Amino acid sequence: MTGDPASEVFTTLGWDGGERLMAPELHFARLHRHALRLGITLPEGIEGRIFDTLAEAEIPGEPTVGSNQPPFLVMIGISQSGEVNIVPRLNMPWPARMSAISLAAPTWSDEVRGTKHGDWQPYIDARKAAVAHGADMALLFDDDCLVDGDRCMPVLLDADGVAYHPKPSQGALDSITLVQIREGVEAAGIPVREARLTLQLILRASEMIVLGSGMGVQALSSIDGRVIGKARGRLFQAANTAWVERVENAWLSRDEVGV
Repeated sequence: MTGDPASEVFTTLGWDGGERLMAPELHFARLHRHALRLGITLPEGIEGRIFDTLAEAEIPGEPTVGSNQPPFLVMIGISQSGEVNIVPRLNMPWPARMSAISLAAPTWSDEVRGTKHGDWQPYIDARKAAVAHGADMALLFDDDCLVDGDRCMPVLLDADGVAYHPKPSQGALDSITLVQIREGVEAAGIPVREARLTLQLILRASEMIVLGSGMGVQALSSIDGRVIGKARGRLFQAANTAWVERVENAWLSRDEVGV
């Protein structure tokens, strides 16, 4: 990360330690969308080059997570010049009920907000601040609205029975995890909609969860020490069930992707 948003576009996704990535077609599509917004021209055949580089990656150790999370992650970065950089790492387990602190969201231009780009240090700093305060993560607010998490998308279940997530138009990342579980959550009777996640909406929430390619679906129980709803309720159960199905079945190799 260089501090210049247009220097790199990246994504992080699950890796089985061999030839398969989790939902690579969705991550590749997002790489193209974000690169376009950042003014980065991705080389032709970039997906094949990613798999070429992955073939040289070394397994970073023994997995430490359960069956509801990918065993490994790879961060795939593509520079302005088209260089592919892959960083594999062990995935990490999370507590059954997670805690968060609130921080101000970074300020970027409209073209940059909501993309995974080369100026990611503010998110890394937010993560470090959360750990320093004894929390598991930081949630990022802009104008008293929750727009993102330091490594996740927050989703809340409102008293009206609808699950709400931050609007991409307000700077939220377009979550690949949400795309994968949405159908399953709605099949369980919970509509999923985007909204302005105001403090009032958060404080009256029945429960909250956080989503990420590494963490999967996790229950969020408190923000700044204040309990939010009842953790691991109906929303968590529906989302986690949908996610576990994806962890079992969403792995694709280069040949299966067709690149």
